[in-house]
Amino acid sequence: MFIITLWWCKIVISSVNSHKDQEGGQGRFILGVTRIYEKISPERVGVLLGNGGRVKREIEEKTKTIITVDSSSGSIVIEPAFQSTTALDLIKAQNIVRAIAHGFSPEKAFRLLEDDQVLEIIDVRQYVGDKPNHIKRVLGRIIGENGKVRKILEEMTGAYISIYETYVAVIADYEVSNIVKRAVEMLIEGRTHSTVYKYIDREIFSLKRRRITELWRKPP
Repeated sequence: MFIITLWWCKIVISSVNSHKDQEGGQGRFILGVTRIYEKISPERVGVLLGNGGRVKREIEEKTKTIITVDSSSGSIVIEPAFQSTTALDLIKAQNIVRAIAHGFSPEKAFRLLEDDQVLEIIDVRQYVGDKPNHIKRVLGRIIGENGKVRKILEEMTGAYISIYETYVAVIADYEVSNIVKRAVEMLIEGRTHSTVYKYIDREIFSLKRRRITELWRKPP
């Protein structure tokens, strides 16, 4: 058995040699032995499955995967459905499952089907420890009254943000997700909300200007 590490994902292949395409000799995943393992809270299993299994089927169809769910334990196994299933397909399926596990609706999680979108997960405990009162205080600063702060962060960046248990999860493109992550870290550190908003405004403006410049520089 060996492990292929792709970005943030580990894909376990229970075979010494990968299958070779008879024509081109290219390595492929072996159906039935290539798997990604995930675990979600049992209370989120129903969201992942959807009414009559609709959500799970849609993930499988759009990522060319097979997803097996143990409803009692929350254990998830993701496998390629076809030999044409790619590593990117598997990663997209994994990220959609993880996004739903961290509080996103399936509709928002499906944004991860786009090639430029990433999932960033921030565990507040890594910054403030395990004391419940510290976690509650910090999450309160990120959520705001009636969710006001979270909504402002989303509107300023165009990202999707979910606060679930001790986690802050972000769906956005790579550059925007880094901006949101730093903004969340600033709130955890105790920076004022106005300071954080100014930081986001400055960084998003700089990012947009840089992207416009790069667009103009592209050859016709």
